[in-house]
Amino acid sequence: MFATLSDRLADTFKQLRGKGRLSEADIDATAREIRIALLEADVALPVVKEFVAAVKERARGAEVTGALNPAQQVVKIVNEELVTILGGETRRIRFAKNPPTVIMLAGLQGAGKTTLAAKLALWLKGQGKSPMLVAADLQRPNAVKQLQVNGERAGVTVFAPEPGNGVGDPVAVARTAIDEARRTLHDVVIVDTAGRLGVDAEMMQQAADIRDAVQPDEVLFVVDAMIGQDAVSTAQAFLDGVGFDGVVLTKLDGDARGGAALSIRSVTGRPVMFASSGEKLTDFDLFHPDRMASRILDMGDMLSLIEQAEKSFDVAQAEKAAAKLTGQGGDFTLEDFLEQMQAVRKMGSLSKILGMLPGAGQMREQLENFDEREIDRIQAIILSMTPAERANPKMIDGSRRARISRGSGTKVSDVNTLVDRFFEAKKMMQTMARGGGIPGMPGMPGMGMPGAGKRGKGKQTAKKGKAKGKRVSGNPAKRAQQGKEAPAPAAANPFGLPADQDLDPADLQLPDDLAKYLKQ
Repeated sequence: MFATLSDRLADTFKQLRGKGRLSEADIDATAREIRIALLEADVALPVVKEFVAAVKERARGAEVTGALNPAQQVVKIVNEELVTILGGETRRIRFAKNPPTVIMLAGLQGAGKTTLAAKLALWLKGQGKSPMLVAADLQRPNAVKQLQVNGERAGVTVFAPEPGNGVGDPVAVARTAIDEARRTLHDVVIVDTAGRLGVDAEMMQQAADIRDAVQPDEVLFVVDAMIGQDAVSTAQAFLDGVGFDGVVLTKLDGDARGGAALSIRSVTGRPVMFASSGEKLTDFDLFHPDRMASRILDMGDMLSLIEQAEKSFDVAQAEKAAAKLTGQGGDFTLEDFLEQMQAVRKMGSLSKILGMLPGAGQMREQLENFDEREIDRIQAIILSMTPAERANPKMIDGSRRARISRGSGTKVSDVNTLVDRFFEAKKMMQTMARGGGIPGMPGMPGMGMPGAGKRGKGKQTAKKGKAKGKRVSGNPAKRAQQGKEAPAPAAANPFGLPADQDLDPADLQLPDDLAKYLKQ
């Protein structure tokens, strides 16, 4: 959603790196680039002016001029100002002291209110509430049926006394629903109303009549985040005609530039409360301004990632896998690898998960081109193995690999790649589990930062390695004789066979292009 804005801001901040202090010209140039980035992201002009003015004023202040790293201080200022225009704090639902709490949804036609009603109901159900959906959209064809189907998927009650399709009084349905909720002991009522245009006076009056009939505790304006600047004018029209307490952004997973999210809060003064980012009923959560600002600046969203992991991972299973990686609970096998992979898939799309990591913007193209079916192929390969093979992948020889590839509908090279990657991943995870850091990452524990002291230590180690080896004579004749007496050690076998046992690749009946996978 905010890819264009993120890229432009990242390029702007790159130009500030390495500067000991910021001149007036640097501040003006940075403010100009930020202004262009926001306008390209379809942010409302009044919001852009206010935002840039605040950044320039703070950038000229003592917090930047006296900072050790002015560039990082400017990034901090932009982050804080983004949080401010996005709402500052996370706004949560105000529940009624005497149930039921009534939540009314309003918005344009096609904004996704009916689907969002089911998402909100499922989310509230996960919070320990007992929600009931009310089908008060009696205008759109099959709107009542859609709500019933979505309610069944979410496992919540749907109150639909009228068939819809132009039949029935939505105000009477909404009023009756409150009494039904009290009778059936539902503590939250979600009223789905008909979509309308901001200029449709008759439909706007109907929404106002429903509001007056049920006296909702929260009126949520549902807006499609992909409609751009029109979202702001529409929100203002609803605010004047019906009034609302909070905004729900839908279709945040789209390819729009995202200016609506940055504009609505400033223009209407109403906070964004929820965000919907997918087609699944679980693709819905609270809107956190600070986390969204971090995503825009490519700083990641680790808190949301941790929350999703806590919902998806079984604590006992994760601790068991961690114990195996440290060598305290047995060996980490392909069976454990499969369980961990399935737990990760419960969190949602892998590209979305990786997109929450800091610096994900630098690999956006790879994430967009990532094939989620690759995980299905890996799972098929592992499930085609016998329990013994999963427990001890070293025993998977050529004939076994050919059988596994046939059983999983993949190539032998795919099986080879999976087994090789498993051993590499296992080694890396064991290093991380033991506190050794990520192999190959400078500055991590066990790797050290490049420096004279470390380089000196490396040379010293190399010298020790030479000292431990067998001394070689300086006489060429004697040196040749020593080479004949000491046979070369047997090369390690990549198929887990004994080192002294020869293996003819022709016996494996592998494809011709597999030579590149065989270690020389």
